[in-house]
Amino acid sequence: MKRIIETIQNIWKIEELRNRIMVTLLFVAVYRLGSYVVLPGVNSIALNEYRAANAQSGIIGLINIFAGGAFSRASIFGLGIMPYITASIIIQLLGMAIPYFQKLQREGESGRKKLNQYTRLLTIAVTAVQAPGYLASQVYTVPGAVTNPSTLWWFQSIVVLVTGTMFVMWLGERITDRGIGNGISLIIMVGIISRLPFAIIAEFVSRLESQGGGLIIFLLEIVFLLLVIMGSIMLVQGTRRIPVQFAKKIIGNKQYGGVRQYIPLKVNTAGVMPIIFAQAIMFIPAAIAGYTQGTGGIFTERYGFWYNFIFGLLIILFTYFYTAIMVNPTQLADDLKRNGGFIPGIKPGKKTAEFIDQVMSRITLPGAIFLAIVAILPSIAIQFGVNSAFADFYGGTSLLILVGVILDTLQQIETYLLNRHYEGLMKSGRIKGRGTAMMQQA
Repeated sequence: MKRIIETIQNIWKIEELRNRIMVTLLFVAVYRLGSYVVLPGVNSIALNEYRAANAQSGIIGLINIFAGGAFSRASIFGLGIMPYITASIIIQLLGMAIPYFQKLQREGESGRKKLNQYTRLLTIAVTAVQAPGYLASQVYTVPGAVTNPSTLWWFQSIVVLVTGTMFVMWLGERITDRGIGNGISLIIMVGIISRLPFAIIAEFVSRLESQGGGLIIFLLEIVFLLLVIMGSIMLVQGTRRIPVQFAKKIIGNKQYGGVRQYIPLKVNTAGVMPIIFAQAIMFIPAAIAGYTQGTGGIFTERYGFWYNFIFGLLIILFTYFYTAIMVNPTQLADDLKRNGGFIPGIKPGKKTAEFIDQVMSRITLPGAIFLAIVAILPSIAIQFGVNSAFADFYGGTSLLILVGVILDTLQQIETYLLNRHYEGLMKSGRIKGRGTAMMQQA
C-alpha cells in the first residue's frame, strides 16, 4: 500500500504526465456523458422498458458491450467507435492488396496522415450505411419508442449518428495526441469496463439464490477469472525473442553450437487483430439479418456450438494470415545478413529464410489455438451457469482488449516515471505492452 501511494505521488509530481492523465479523464467523461444522451424524437422510457423485458445476450448484446451501453439506449453515440474500427480494418486490408496503399504505408508520417484521412472518410460512409439499419432494427421496431417517425426524423437521426461517431473518433484522436494511451482503444475499454461492476453484482446476487450455488461457487468463479486474466496477459505480451536452441528443437534440427542466441520472433505476433477480423466477419450475417428482418441463423447464436466453432476456426486462420503479413522471413534473413548476424548452423540467405518460416509456422499454431480458446471462453462459461453479462469478461475480444489497453497505458506511465528517475510501477521488471497495437492508425 505504501508503494502504491508513493507511485501515485510520483505520478502527480510529473507535470506533463499529470496534465495528460487529466485530459484523458476529461475526454473519457465527455464520452460517457454523451452515451446517455438519447436521439431526438426517441422515447427513452419506452425503450428502457422494452430492453428490460427483452434482454439482449446474442450478437446485438456483444455490440452493445463495445458501445458501453449506448447502442441499446439509442444514444447519439449509439454506433460508438465500431464504424471507425470497420473502416480501419478495410484500410489495412487494402494496404495488403493495393500497391497505392502499400506505398502510403512506406512513406512514414506523410503516408500515415493520408491513410488516416482515408479512414475518416470511409468511417463517414460506413456510419451512413449502418445508421439506417440500426434505426430500423433497434429503435423503430420498439413499440412507442419513436414519437413521430417522419422523414425528417429519419434524416436528422442519421445525421446525428454520423456526427456522433465522428465526434467519438475525434475524442479518441485527441486522447492519443494530448492524453495518455491509445485514444480509440481507451474509448473501447471504457465502454467495456463500465459494465463490469453491474455484471459482478448480477452474478453475486444470482449465486445467493436458492439454486445459485452460494458464495463458494462465486469465489471459484473469481479465482478462475483471475487465472484467465493472467493467461491473457501472457498471450497479449507474447514472447519477445525465441532461443535458437529451442527453435531448432521444434523443427527437428538437433545441431546447435555457439553461445545462447535469440531470434526476434513472438509466439503471438498478431496480437488481438485475428479476433477483431473474425468478429467483424461474424457481425456481417447479423447486420444483414437486421436489414432484411431475417433470423441470421447460427451467426446470431453467439453462445451456440456452430457459431463458436466457426469463430474459433476463423481466428486460427486469421492468426496465420496476419502473422504472414507482419513477418517476412526473407526480409528478416536479409536484415540479419546485412547487419552481420547469423543463426548458428544455418547458412545465411535462403536457408535462414526457410528456417525462420518453419519456426514461425510451428510456434504460431499453439498461439493461435490458445487465442481461439480465450475467444470462446465466454460461451464455455455460460454452459457452467455463469451469468451472460459476467461470462463476457471470461475471455473473448472484451478481455483481450482490456488487458492490452491497460498494459499499454501502464507502460506509457512507467516510461514517464523512469525518464524522471523514479521507480517503475513494478519491482519485478518493466511492464510490456502489446507490441502490436490494436489500432495502429489512430
